[in-house]
Amino acid sequence: MTSNYEEKQPARSDIDALAVPLLIEFGTAWCGYCMAAQPLIENALKDHPGLRHLKFEDGPGRPLGRSFRVKLWPTLIFMAHGQEVARLVRPESVGEISRALRRIADS
Repeated sequence: MTSNYEEKQPARSDIDALAVPLLIEFGTAWCGYCMAAQPLIENALKDHPGLRHLKFEDGPGRPLGRSFRVKLWPTLIFMAHGQEVARLVRPESVGEISRALRRIADS
């Protein structure tokens, strides 16, 4: 798992076209909530080693985050077959992340 958020972002249509289960994380490297969530996310992802996890830096003028209506960081978007299945904003436990991951891993 990388602690870096990717600055370069794909088009929303490219994300929607992905048929694989996918976790998208929006945040920033300097965000305290994002830093606090990293161990929780990493722990939950241990049970899903093949799951694709994309991390994008978000902020004003970032079209990908706006297309997902991201308002707070971190925001986790769980996608399956190009559709949003679940969303967590500022997750506080491994359990809630794990439950959302199971929803897309079983898709």
